[in-house]
Amino acid sequence: MEIINTETRRNELLLKLKQSHQAVTGSELAENFDVSRQVIVQDVALLRAKGERIIATSQGYYYEDNLGMKTIRASIACRHFDGSELRDELRTIVNYGGRIVDVKVEHPIYGELIGNLMISSLEDVENFINNYRLNDTLLLSELTDGIHLHTIEVVNKQVLNLIEEKLEEKGLLLSE
Repeated sequence: MEIINTETRRNELLLKLKQSHQAVTGSELAENFDVSRQVIVQDVALLRAKGERIIATSQGYYYEDNLGMKTIRASIACRHFDGSELRDELRTIVNYGGRIVDVKVEHPIYGELIGNLMISSLEDVENFINNYRLNDTLLLSELTDGIHLHTIEVVNKQVLNLIEEKLEEKGLLLSE
């Protein structure tokens, strides 16, 4: 593979993300440009610092403008205590037409902590659960006794209401 200069690589990386309508992993990009994954992480960080709307998720990188249809964004407060409830929560949101953009918790020292998720299918849910289990790590919600917020995207208010209703029925929606 021909060695390209840093600026050209970043421009081509950005173009590749803008043209893709699905996640592109750091490993795929590293292989494509014949560099290490760490170089890609640095390139993405610098592109984001310049204002490019690149979202990093556990599935890979997305260019924000490519995420599809016009949607309504809403925050929902949830609470769960273990992995089975986590799966049920995520599957409920996706099954009823939502895309899970992120998870947020309020940390007593750091303030708001956000994890980008971009979960929009049952396959994404299973990949997230498997990644969580394989890495033997804590969920952000485990820092806050299970309490967390999700930013979700839906096509209309009726879908949002249905998701909230189903989460409430399962005892996963944090309510007053």
